Amino acid sequence: MISASDYAFLQTMLKTRSGLVLAADKGYLIESRLLPVARQFGCATLGELVARLRTPGAHAEVQSVVEAMTTNESFFFRDKLPFDAFQAVVLPALIQQTSAGQTIRIWCAAASSGQEPYSLAMLLSENPALVAGRRVEIIATDISQPILERAREGIYTQFEVQRGLPVHYLAKYFTKVGDRWQISPQIRRMVTYKFVNLLDNFSDLGIFDVVFCRNVLIYFDVETKRSVLERMATIMRPEGVLVLGGAETVLGLTAAFQPLESQRCLFRVDRAGSRTAKDGALQSKPVAWRLPNAATA
Repeated sequence: MISASDYAFLQTMLKTRSGLVLAADKGYLIESRLLPVARQFGCATLGELVARLRTPGAHAEVQSVVEAMTTNESFFFRDKLPFDAFQAVVLPALIQQTSAGQTIRIWCAAASSGQEPYSLAMLLSENPALVAGRRVEIIATDISQPILERAREGIYTQFEVQRGLPVHYLAKYFTKVGDRWQISPQIRRMVTYKFVNLLDNFSDLGIFDVVFCRNVLIYFDVETKRSVLERMATIMRPEGVLVLGGAETVLGLTAAFQPLESQRCLFRVDRAGSRTAKDGALQSKPVAWRLPNAATA
């Protein structure tokens, strides 16, 4: 068992270091995920581990705890809808708005073990006409160094390649390595992985046309969500598109983005960023984005 004071310390540390809000009833999660970390650093109990975390210079211990507590659930073409919308709506609009020599830049934030950016890379490789000859750069980031190394290797279990990955993609883009599957060098070269903590300044990543930030904001409190979203808006082009998870929204958080009409989970940058208050809440109006003959997702 972990003491109340140690639990409170972990709550504060995780919130400060990663934005993760640890509820009061997650003691079982602490024990299952942090006991291996305690053993890794020679601590017999969680109390000993927390005592180490409280000492100055415990950077390795702190990073290991953050990595252990961060959820890394991901799978190929997760939820499918955002990928359909990316292909049918987002890319056609970007082609209309960019010149032939311009690079289309995509950021996958909190990319975990790489299934999301690799899904985008395979989609683009399978349908080169979608970008009309333009270069595409995919940047994928995460807060965990071990998970980034795993993503770079692009090696997945049989279970992982069976979750959402079309069979013909497996045959075309993967090679069997023992009892696992490794994605092709061609697809791996399309994605650049970097360490990024969303609580920190990420402006040095450059300017993006599309940002995928799915299923990570749900772990943050309101102020952290607002901060992340508003800082993301500053590194996106005026016509940039944000893709959130099915349970996430900008509504009530910020006016830096507005929802795209009839496009679930898609949001356009609003450069005006005007905040209209009504009963203390931010107001947002869906932005119409109609393309000739473009299917809605």
